[in-house]
Amino acid sequence: MRALVRETMLDVQDLIYPIFVVAGENIREEISSMPNCYHLSVDNAVELAKKIADLGLPAIEIFGLPEYKDEIGSGAWDMKSPVQRAISAIKKSVPELLIVGDVCLCQYTNHGHCGKLCGNYVDNDETLKLLQKVAVSQAAAGADIIAPSDMMDGRVAAIRAALDENNFANVAIMSYAVKYASGFYGPFREAADSAPQFGDRKQYQMDCANIREALKEVALDVAEGADIIMVKPALAYLDVVTRVRAEMNLPVAVYNVSGEYAMVKAAALNGWIDERRIVLESLTSMKRAGADIIISYHAIDVANWLNK
Repeated sequence: MRALVRETMLDVQDLIYPIFVVAGENIREEISSMPNCYHLSVDNAVELAKKIADLGLPAIEIFGLPEYKDEIGSGAWDMKSPVQRAISAIKKSVPELLIVGDVCLCQYTNHGHCGKLCGNYVDNDETLKLLQKVAVSQAAAGADIIAPSDMMDGRVAAIRAALDENNFANVAIMSYAVKYASGFYGPFREAADSAPQFGDRKQYQMDCANIREALKEVALDVAEGADIIMVKPALAYLDVVTRVRAEMNLPVAVYNVSGEYAMVKAAALNGWIDERRIVLESLTSMKRAGADIIISYHAIDVANWLNK
């Protein structure tokens, strides 16, 4: 009876699983702050992608650790970098699996910021030119969706123009439109080796107290050509998700980020919570708030639970 009258349904098709790729072969190293998540060489990433597709998950998002870093993050558009190689290999082996390419520079710069620096500040407009190179390289490798996470102003329009000019008109853009300067990103920065070497990212990421600003950012990205809008993080910002959902008709994604994942895992490993129950309740709350798509490190576990 409860299932018959349930108002909100969580489905495997709602989920995207993030993976982290590294250089080398036969590498599968657990990320210490994110139990059951791994740094994977391209060969192992392909094997995982096959299992993900078999579970019915529709998509993965690929992050990577480069072999080199420099001032402008040039490894981010190097076709020999792990991300581009992984996109190409996975698309060849598992063509039905949608691939989301994360477009940012923080993993690739030696200073850990999300763009080209001018003194101690990120130069927004110069960074746009670099982001265009990253987006085109990922599309050329086979990405179906480009997801700019840098939070530079105008980057959706710049990336759309670059994709169209390079004959990638059918590659979609999932914009990190509402990305807060959050304490929930800590484990990811270990996983992606992307912590800033000085300062923080408050110049370009949003204040957690602001919701009108979120709606402004969404409106700008929609006008610039975004196909999907994202709110990040998820759990502490469900009110933002609901407001965004109410004011727009594009698909809304949320990112169930590393800190949210790590807290659940830590409590579960200590026997303090029922992991399955907490995870399903949390992700259902994201759907209930208005999310159509959930990017989550729990996605494989959830798929196994829901498929039973």
